[in-house]
Amino acid sequence: MSQQLPNAAKAEAPAADSWNHPQDQPLRRFLTNNRAAFGSLAVFLLMLLSFTIANPVVFTSWTLYSSVLTTLPVAIFLTVPLVFIVTVGEIDLSFPATMGFSAWMFAVVVHAGFDPILGFAAALVMGAVLGYFVGALVVYGNLSSLIATLGMNFVLRGIILIFTEGKSIALPSLNESWVFKLFSSEVGGVPVQIYWAIAFIIFSMFLYSRHRFGVHIHIVGDNPDSAAQMGINVKRVRVGAFIFVGIGAAIAGVFSTMINFTWWPTSGDGYLLPVLASVFVGGTPTWGGIGTVLGGAIGALTVSFIQTGIVGAGLSGFYVQFFNGVIIILSLLGHRWNQIRYR
Repeated sequence: MSQQLPNAAKAEAPAADSWNHPQDQPLRRFLTNNRAAFGSLAVFLLMLLSFTIANPVVFTSWTLYSSVLTTLPVAIFLTVPLVFIVTVGEIDLSFPATMGFSAWMFAVVVHAGFDPILGFAAALVMGAVLGYFVGALVVYGNLSSLIATLGMNFVLRGIILIFTEGKSIALPSLNESWVFKLFSSEVGGVPVQIYWAIAFIIFSMFLYSRHRFGVHIHIVGDNPDSAAQMGINVKRVRVGAFIFVGIGAAIAGVFSTMINFTWWPTSGDGYLLPVLASVFVGGTPTWGGIGTVLGGAIGALTVSFIQTGIVGAGLSGFYVQFFNGVIIILSLLGHRWNQIRYR
């Protein structure tokens, strides 16, 4: 018994040390849990510093940042739910068409003369329904999410083009509605939609890290068989992740339409690769079980800023693809170096 006392004392030593320095543990835990997000932020700041050195006049002007913040929320509403999908071990390539389809419902309702808030509700319902349908096709149909969602992207886009014959819907009266002032105006020179995007990020971080749904997302993505043995409804969790992507795509579609006052049949098409890049640039790995919502949002900021930054720095648009690839590769190399530590 006397031989065990020193070992017991040693076991208590870390607890005593953390008691003497209580401020160290939460800070260290926060930095460790968000090291992927901070790595993405470092890449963005390095990129921003390079652009500022290239053209300090442009990059010290608020006009440039205001233009980025106007469209950035659309990318955030698409990127953040995809973090859930990748964490649960799936992928969804149908979100561009879901975005266009849901925005179509919004435009049809508003164009018919109804209050835009009803159009917003119709878009959310449509996004959730399409997300459920895509998820059910993958989960209950036992299909590959990569192939099935890619096929659904073509199917939904085809339906849009067939019924609209490629015609857009202009919504000039949207500018006078209270919904536009609430969701797409400016407050103090700052686009109000960025505040909604920040609220969405905070809500998603809580859902991802503190809510039972997020916990189940992590467990199912890490080991679905173990999750089933723990009593978790694995199929329902996977379908729920697809529904969340559909809701995010619907919000993105409505905000995009309010920015342009026009719905286009190709709405959402240009977001497929940039949004997928944002997820992985943000530090969410491909194998499932772990991810970072905050990192995904920072990844969206980084990818969205590249094109504007290159043009603002005085380079031609021909450099955009090159810098897209460089930023993505550098980010992935940085995350790979960090994975040995935080896994």
